[in-house]
Amino acid sequence: MTKLVVISFVLAAVMAAAGCITADRVRAWRSALNPSAPELPGAAFAVGRVVFFGLAGVMVFTGFQLMTVSDNAEWSDDELTSAVRQATSALDGSTHYGDIYGDDSGFDAEYATMIEDKVVTKGSGDAPQLGVDAAPADTNKASDARYTVTASGANTTFCLHIERTRSKDGDWDAPGVAGGEGTVTVPVYEFGVTSRSGAC
Repeated sequence: MTKLVVISFVLAAVMAAAGCITADRVRAWRSALNPSAPELPGAAFAVGRVVFFGLAGVMVFTGFQLMTVSDNAEWSDDELTSAVRQATSALDGSTHYGDIYGDDSGFDAEYATMIEDKVVTKGSGDAPQLGVDAAPADTNKASDARYTVTASGANTTFCLHIERTRSKDGDWDAPGVAGGEGTVTVPVYEFGVTSRSGAC
């Protein structure tokens, strides 16, 4: 995207330079290259200048549009820093339901998705709505996990640490058939979340 922006502004400069070439210089070039060529009328040079300056304006506009698109498609270091801090604050102390069978096999993917979604939603107004990645550490467990958070365009990384604690007082007993006493207890867990700069 950056290359396209540079090309747009370079082409704009070339078009503007072409529009500044005087009629006498063009006539001299034509006479040197093809002496028998018919003389160009002054109106042709006026139209040429309008066309070249018009194209230069279009290329400048395109360059700024591409800059805007590039800014909206990539995260800055400040945007990611702010989003991670807010996501950490939002997730810390939050509660989540666990599996009634105690199956924690998919916790890594679940935590990673939760982190990525929260960071994206906490991004500033012009931050991208994608491009965030939470990579799990090899030593992760459901009760103690770390994720390296990165985002496309940003040079900074963050380590987000999640500690999951069972809160038996918060367990939810599902009602039974016809409103009777249930036999299924859904565990509720509380997350303690911290973050720091750098990879995990």
